[in-house]
Amino acid sequence: MFFNNLATEVSLLSILVRFTFNLAVLFILIFLIYYRYSKKEEYLFSYMLIGVVIFLITSLLNTVNIQLGLALGLFAVFAILRFRTVNYSVKDMTYVFTVIGISVINSQANIPPPLVGAIIVNSLILATTFGLEIFLQKKSLSSFTINYRKTELLKPAMKTELLRDLSDITGRSIVRVTIKEIDTGKGSAELEVFFRE
Repeated sequence: MFFNNLATEVSLLSILVRFTFNLAVLFILIFLIYYRYSKKEEYLFSYMLIGVVIFLITSLLNTVNIQLGLALGLFAVFAILRFRTVNYSVKDMTYVFTVIGISVINSQANIPPPLVGAIIVNSLILATTFGLEIFLQKKSLSSFTINYRKTELLKPAMKTELLRDLSDITGRSIVRVTIKEIDTGKGSAELEVFFRE
């Protein structure tokens, strides 16, 4: 009887240690990486709670006769039902998958040596995510539409002057322009201008 209680306490202690570690990794992923680059506050609560619940369910699967594949299938079905009603970007859905993956890894994986293995695997995921965010931020451009009156600068030979003029008007460093529509009667054009934040 004593040994059964001790085994239960050790198992509970192990789950609590893993849970604390998982919470720290999720905090870094969601608040320090995702929120820093996306600025979408509405998903923070969902991502954090999904990670916590999936960690606890997969940790407790050992007490029930259910296979991990079936459990992950159930998570996938619930996630699809939850997220199909709203238009999420591919990037946001990737973060959902990453949160689920991290939580499952931290609850189930026994990578020797235990602490070092968990730190290495989670560090690889976080470093890859952070590296991709930095790379994509440098490559990505923001855009907006502007009505432009100096149609004489829309000629291909005047590209440099056009970019300089649009940069002066908008106060942003314009790097690319797309002509959406030209109204020759009014002498104006609708342009989509691209700039780096």
